[in-house]
Amino acid sequence: MSWPCEGTGVDARTHGSDTLETMTVPPPPAGVRHHILEDLFGLLAGIALTSLGLTLLRAAGMVTGGTAGAALLISYAAPLPFGVIFALVNLPFMLLAVARRGAVFAVKSVVSIVSVSLLTQLDAVLLPIQVDQPWYFALLGNLVAGVGLLILFRHGSSLGGFNVIALLVQDVWGIRAGLVLMALDAVVILSAFLVVAPATVALSAAGAVVLNAALAVNHRPDRYLGR
Repeated sequence: MSWPCEGTGVDARTHGSDTLETMTVPPPPAGVRHHILEDLFGLLAGIALTSLGLTLLRAAGMVTGGTAGAALLISYAAPLPFGVIFALVNLPFMLLAVARRGAVFAVKSVVSIVSVSLLTQLDAVLLPIQVDQPWYFALLGNLVAGVGLLILFRHGSSLGGFNVIALLVQDVWGIRAGLVLMALDAVVILSAFLVVAPATVALSAAGAVVLNAALAVNHRPDRYLGR
């Protein structure tokens, strides 16, 4: 049995006949690019959702993967705002982004990083959150952040750090960005044992799986050709 639109064609059985016919569906045109207004809205949406997801996680004392998770861990131990730590952690990765994916990607990523850093500080003020069910915040926060990252990826941006590495690996070796992030995030999650309680680490790990599953399932370079 073949699923529609998988690969380069669609298998279709003729009605009233045992003959199996293969109908080839032409692939979508390569190089289809987003309009500048689409990019602008996409970046704004991705930044807003990612910031909201991180705000939910921080309110519940959760950890996630990537440089965002590393920044959360540091913020629990250091007397610095999360936004400042997040920006500082990501700065070294921007040189890699410029070298391997070009200036446009790097500029978009810097804008996204700075915007998320600022917006998480604003969310903390505008969204006073009472956490009664940490497990819900762990799963929802990661899902919202994952959707935000997905939007940023599809509009040629990232939040630096592991995102840049994951996209580079996907470009070079064709391994899905979500799967690469999942492996890297495991290191960050395991490091959380040094800072937070084991139960929190377990919830955080479950949430990180949700975030990266959202990326692995939806960010497929062989299916999505927008730029």
